[in-house]
Amino acid sequence: MALFAISDLHLALSVAKPMDVFGPRWANYMDKLRENWCSAVGEDDYVVVPGDISWATYLDQVYEDFRFIHELPGKKIISKGNHDYWWTTRSKMERYVSENGFSSISFMHNNSFSIEGVTICGTRGWEIPGETGFSAEDERIYQREIQRLELSLQRGKSDISSNPAFADNVIVAALHYPPYDSRGEYSGFIDIMKKYDVQLCIYGHLHGDACRDAVEGMLDGIMFRLVAADHLGFMPQLLYE
Repeated sequence: MALFAISDLHLALSVAKPMDVFGPRWANYMDKLRENWCSAVGEDDYVVVPGDISWATYLDQVYEDFRFIHELPGKKIISKGNHDYWWTTRSKMERYVSENGFSSISFMHNNSFSIEGVTICGTRGWEIPGETGFSAEDERIYQREIQRLELSLQRGKSDISSNPAFADNVIVAALHYPPYDSRGEYSGFIDIMKKYDVQLCIYGHLHGDACRDAVEGMLDGIMFRLVAADHLGFMPQLLYE
């Protein structure tokens, strides 16, 4: 069993939203994604997909995009991005994938996943205080997302403490937004990660020139990795095996 990650798939099989308008790297991106994924990921592997999954607006529009994901190898753990307007309650999403036979897809929303060697926690995240235009509403969402990350990490810690098979698990935090601001300064998300001994933080959301300033590598005991699909060349990144 291996663990991979890739975010920002921006699938557009359900609605007309061509991504090549964002530059040549997005040309034929879904074909590239399928080919690369199938070459790297096995049926027993897990892939974390932290946000911006589909351009669909409503859950009943995501069928073709979810079928695309389901037919790829491995088990997929999906969380919310800023463009996932179709996202609804976990119970409704779980019912949708069950009714449509998309059994390889699970959702991370106020919960956690523990598998052999790894416990995966996370939330969407949000803009960081101090950024231009950061509003009172942004502050409210930011605080709520910090609470959701802590809830997910609490549940992950509970998994570890209650099951001897998970006692040595590495804790991974998956966010869609970077956990730092445009100046590279840390946020409350990182404070929570330190509190719960997170060893690896993966995130997406950044594209194009913004990737140049991405925080990656080991900082203060946490390994940071940007896993946006175009940044990775549409190849899922191996995290653990």
